[in-house]
Amino acid sequence: MLDVFFFYAFAALVLGGALLTVTLRNTVHCAISLIASLSGVAGIFLLQKAEFLFAVQIIVYVGGVMVLFLFVIMLVNLDTAARDRQFNRQWIAAVACVLAIGAEGVYFVRSGSGAWTFAAPSEFALSAGNTEDIARMLFSEYLVPFEIASVLLLVAVVGSVLMARREA
Repeated sequence: MLDVFFFYAFAALVLGGALLTVTLRNTVHCAISLIASLSGVAGIFLLQKAEFLFAVQIIVYVGGVMVLFLFVIMLVNLDTAARDRQFNRQWIAAVACVLAIGAEGVYFVRSGSGAWTFAAPSEFALSAGNTEDIARMLFSEYLVPFEIASVLLLVAVVGSVLMARREA
């Protein structure tokens, strides 16, 4: 019963923070609302006994990325940004996307349980340690994609440093 209460509390935090993120006009308030939403997602990870994802969500997203966002917001000249046109007035494309996503939602609700098929759990999901299972899968089955992603991130960091060096 307590788990259900916490789930609904975290879900309300996620949805409320997301709604405030896209509706508030002050960028700092939007970033703080996004922090609240990301914290709610971390809480849901903790309820699902995914402690590693909880810790990564808090440390990387709430701690690192959002602090970076807040620094960028503080460094950008908000007076000139406030005078610029904020919306590009693409209402037709926005309405088409909302209708497409709504149609998908209606399809899944009308299809019933047949549309909601999930993959069978792997043998790693049945053991006790969550972090150990992630490490075992990452370095056995997904080693090559992991290494490719790390090389791509390294190339992106080196490229951004070189681009920043040319502009300075």
